[in-house]
Amino acid sequence: MGRLEPNDRSSTSAPLVELRDVSKRFGGVHALAGISLEIPAGTVHALVGENGAGKSTLAKIIAGAIPHDSGELLVDGRPVTLRSPREGLELGIAMMAQELLVVPHLGVAQNVFLGVEPRRAGWVDRRALRVRYRELAARAGFSLDADRQVAGLRVAEQQQVEIMRALARDARMIVMDEPSQALAGADVERLHAIIRSLAAQGRTVLLVSHFLREVLELADTITVMRDGHIVRSAPATAEDESSLIQAMLGRPLTAAYPPKPRVAPDAAVALRVRGLVARGVDDVSFDLREGEILGLAGLVGAGRSELARAIFGADRRQAGSVELAGESLRPAGPLASLRNGLAMVPESRRELGLLYSRSAVENVSLSSLRGHSRLGVVDRRSERRAAGELLSRVALTRAGGESIVGTLSGGNQQKVLFARMLMCKPRVLIADEPTRGVDVGAKRAIYDLLVGLAAEGTAILLISSEVEEILGLAERVLVMRRGGIAAELVGEAVSESAILAAAFSEPAVRQAA
Repeated sequence: MGRLEPNDRSSTSAPLVELRDVSKRFGGVHALAGISLEIPAGTVHALVGENGAGKSTLAKIIAGAIPHDSGELLVDGRPVTLRSPREGLELGIAMMAQELLVVPHLGVAQNVFLGVEPRRAGWVDRRALRVRYRELAARAGFSLDADRQVAGLRVAEQQQVEIMRALARDARMIVMDEPSQALAGADVERLHAIIRSLAAQGRTVLLVSHFLREVLELADTITVMRDGHIVRSAPATAEDESSLIQAMLGRPLTAAYPPKPRVAPDAAVALRVRGLVARGVDDVSFDLREGEILGLAGLVGAGRSELARAIFGADRRQAGSVELAGESLRPAGPLASLRNGLAMVPESRRELGLLYSRSAVENVSLSSLRGHSRLGVVDRRSERRAAGELLSRVALTRAGGESIVGTLSGGNQQKVLFARMLMCKPRVLIADEPTRGVDVGAKRAIYDLLVGLAAEGTAILLISSEVEEILGLAERVLVMRRGGIAAELVGEAVSESAILAAAFSEPAVRQAA
C-alpha cells in the first residue's frame, strides 16, 4: 500500500479515508445510519453534534477501535475491515481518545515507543531509544524530558506523549476525540498550534469537539451530525456558531443562557467560609447567599477544585471554618456534608462521580440509600420512584433511567450526576465544571437547572474554566490565583477582561459595582 510522506501534500484532494453507507448498532440503538463521508489527506476535518449524535462512534470506526456493521470503510481507496486500533495503526491511522492511554509508571520515551522500541540482543537499547526520542521530539517541536515519568505530567503534556507515539508509528491521520476538554488557557493554544503544524506537514487530523469556536478556528471542513446521521458537511468558512448550533439541534438556540437569578437584598447567608487553609488553598474567606449563583474563576491550578473539595470535606482542612446556614460544618467528610445539605458535582464524572457499570437509577440513589432501605434492604420500588422523578426533572427519559450509565452520552451522564445531588435536597450546591464534555443542548438544560435551583433558594458555587459560562450565570465572581482570592467582582465590574486580569495579576484586588 502506498503511503503519503509526511511532507507530501500533492494528493490532498484525494480522500485518505472514505466511508460509504456505514452503519452501526449497539443493541437496539442505531448509533450510525448510512454514513457516507470523504476525508482528504492533509486537512483538519471536524465532527460536531450533540452528545449521542454518533461522533465518537464514527471516529472509533475510522481508527479501528470498533467495527462497523455494514457499509464500506476505505483507506487510500481500498476497502478495509479494521478489527483493532493496531490494524488502524498499520494503515497509518492513530487515535487520541478522551481517556488518554498512557502507562503512568514508565518514562516519556518508553511510552512514545511502546511496542516498537529499538532492541539489541533481545533487550531494549536505551541509548538508541533516547536518540530516536530526541530526534522525534525535535521534529514535533516538543521539549519533554525523555526519562520523566508520565504519571507526573499534566494532561496537556500527556497529550503530547500520545501525539509523539502516533508520529513514531508514521501515522498519517490522528483522530482526536475532545482533546481540549481537560485543558485551559495556554495549553489550549499549544494544542491548536500542534494541530496546525500536523496539517502543515501533510498529516490529517479528525477533530471531534464540543467547542465550536475551536472547530471554526482550526477546521478546513466541518461535518455536523445528529441522531446517527450526517446533517451536512461544509467548509468551515461557510459556517458560524449559530449555523452549527441550528444544524446540531435541528432548531435555533435562541439564547445560550437563561436570565440570571436575582438575589433578594435580605437573603440569608447559606455558606460562610473563613480563613480556610488546605492543600492548594491559602486563607480563603467568602459568603454565599441563598438563591445566589457565585462564580469561581481562575486558571487551571489556581486552587478552585481544591477549595471546593476542602469545603465539601473531601480534602482535609488545615485551618479555618465552614458554616452552613449559621451552623459549623465540621470536617467529617462528604457524607456528613450531604446529610447537612451541602452537595457537590465533581469536575470528573468518570473518576469522582459515577459508577459506570450501574444503572442511572442506582447512581442517583447512591448517596441516599438510607431513605430507601428497611432493615438494611433497599426498597427497589421506592428507589426507582424517587430517582425517576429527579431524572425527569433533569430531562432524562424513563428508558434512560434504566440504562447502564456507561452507555449514556456525556450530557446524560452529567444529568444523572445532578439528579443524585438533587436527591440530597441541598441547601448549597458546589458545581465544579458542570458542563465539561457536554454539547450545547445539554449545556442549556444544565444552565436552566442551575438557575431554577437558585430561584428556589439553593445557593450555588459555580466553578468553570469557561469565562463565558461564568459571565452568563453569575452576578458576582471570585477570581482565584495561587490558592487565594485575587479579586471579587460584582455587577457591572464582572467582565471577561476583569476576570483575566485578576487571574494573571500578582496583587489581590477587590472591585464592586
